[in-house]
Formats: sequence, structure tokens, C-alpha cells
Amino acid sequence: MRTLASPDDRPIPSIGDSTPWRLAILGAFLLFAMLVSMGTGPAQLTSTSLIEALTGGGDAATRAIVLELRLPRTLLAALVGGGLAVSGAAFQALLRNPLAEPYVLGVSGGAAVGAVLAIVSGIAATATWGLPFAAFGGALLAIAVVFWIAIRVGRGFDTRVLLLAGVVLGAFFNALILLLLTYSDLESFRSAMFWMMGNLTTSSWPTVALEAAYILPMVAAMITLARAFNLLALGDDTAVYLGVRVDRVKIAAYVIASFIVAASVAACGVIGFVGLIVPHALRLLWGGDHRFLLPGSFLAGGAFLLFADTAARTLAAPAELPVGVITALVGVPLFVVILTRSMR
Repeated sequence: MRTLASPDDRPIPSIGDSTPWRLAILGAFLLFAMLVSMGTGPAQLTSTSLIEALTGGGDAATRAIVLELRLPRTLLAALVGGGLAVSGAAFQALLRNPLAEPYVLGVSGGAAVGAVLAIVSGIAATATWGLPFAAFGGALLAIAVVFWIAIRVGRGFDTRVLLLAGVVLGAFFNALILLLLTYSDLESFRSAMFWMMGNLTTSSWPTVALEAAYILPMVAAMITLARAFNLLALGDDTAVYLGVRVDRVKIAAYVIASFIVAASVAACGVIGFVGLIVPHALRLLWGGDHRFLLPGSFLAGGAFLLFADTAARTLAAPAELPVGVITALVGVPLFVVILTRSMR
């Protein structure tokens, strides 16, 4: 019986009985990362005081630190990290390339243009939701332009056209960002650069609620495409023969993944390497069956970003590093190690 091939041509194992315990391991890992994130900071908390605060006990100061500051930030990091990892796994399946990542199709560039425009024009300073809405609008514009290019080419939903359009559009957006920053004042320049490096300082309960209501249904919808992704790994012709509506699956996956990235960038700025490292590592460890890879990426991606954010808050305390810097510093050498091992 022929096995399904993943983007790096490794055989895909049967989902069997191993997937539940693998997901349980990743879920426990995510829970551990959340506890570490909430317990670490300028005010160090013991596990007992942390649990008491989460259950409504303990002193008022500890409850305020945990429930109003650290818990929203922890949940936001878990949602964004998980969403970016799922998007990375989807883009790698669409492009049949394990080195693809969520920002390759220009979505982050469009979001960055919208955010920088809001900062430079002063909208972000006067309206609380001005920056995230501007970033989300820029991301939607990027999605629309890439779709328009794909339709104009008229070769169906060709992933090569998507990739080329995204790369070119990303270069164009970078030029627009540099142009906007050239005419900005020093404070706007600093704010824009800090946002573009990714940070979770804007976390709040309204932001968490909005991201959860947006990202979780999108991730669930993406997981329903897992079987189709497995069949696409065999090639478009084979997938069509096996009953997959290839163009519809590609359009749905691209739209869902792009919207997840847009929501993540709008809330936290540009955070790289999560969508590249996490799915690739899981694929090398446990195979490329997307029935496991997609939910597993959500759990592992959340844990990865939580640990990165904890490091960003503590390594240069009392100052705080951009979390995107930490993911890049960790992601680049980790990716080199993973790539070397996979090539061997």
C-alpha cells in the first residue's frame, strides 16, 4: 500500500493510536509553558501563590498581577504562537515546501504598512484600536492583491504564482515602509520599529477575547482540511482522482492561513520563525500526517512563543526585548540544527 508523502518526502504514518498521546504530551508542554510564563517576572511567584491567584485566592496584589497582567499576556502568546504555527504548516502543505513560512506571501508586509501608516499619521496615538485595525486592513489588502494577480495570470490557483506574487508584493511593501519611516519623527520611528520586531505588551482581556474569537474557529476550520493536505502531498492530479477539489482546498487554506496571520500581526506585530520552526520540527519528529501536524503545531507553537516571551521579559530586566528578536535568535540556530539533521 502506498504511503502519503510529506513535503520533505518522509513517509506519513497511520494516525493510529499514537496521535492522542502525542497531542497529550504537547498539551502538557503548553500548560507547563503557561505556568512558567505566569510565574516569571519582576515579582517572582511560587506555584502555590500562582494557583491560589488563579482560583481567586491569595492577596489582592498577587491576584492583580496574575489575572490582569500575566494571564492575558500568556493566553495571547499561546493563541498567536499556535495560530502562526498552524499557518506555517498550511503554507508548507500548499507550497509542498517544508521551508515555507506564514510571511512568505506578503501578508505581514501589508499589515506592517498599515501599522506604520497608523503610527506615522498619529492615528495609533489617538485611537486605541487604530493600529490593530490599520494592520488588519493592510493584511487584507495584501491578500486581495495576491488573489487578483493569481486570477489575472489565469492558470488556476497555481502555488508558484502565489509564491512569486507574495515575494514581489512583500518587497514593494518594504519599500513603502522605508518611505513612510523616512518622513516620520523620532518617536514614531521608534514605535514603528518596536512594533515591527513583535511584542506582546499590548495584551489585555479585550484583545485576548477578540483574538480567541477569531483565531480558534479559523484553526478548527484548517484542521478539517487535514485529509485534503495529505492527499495534496501526492500531487494535484492524484488528489483530484481521489476526490479532492484542489482549487477550492487551496483557496480555503490560503484564505484561512492568511487571516490567522493578519490577526496575529495586528495584535502583536511581526513575529517570525514560529511558523517555520514548529511544523518542521514536528514533521521530523513524528511524521507529516496533517491530522496530527495541524493540532500539534497549534499546541507546540503556543508553547514556543510563551518561552520566547518569558525570555524577552527576563533576559534584559527591567527592560523588555521584542519577542520577535528572541524567536529569531533561537529560531535561526535551531533551524540550522534541524536542517542539518534532516539532510543527514
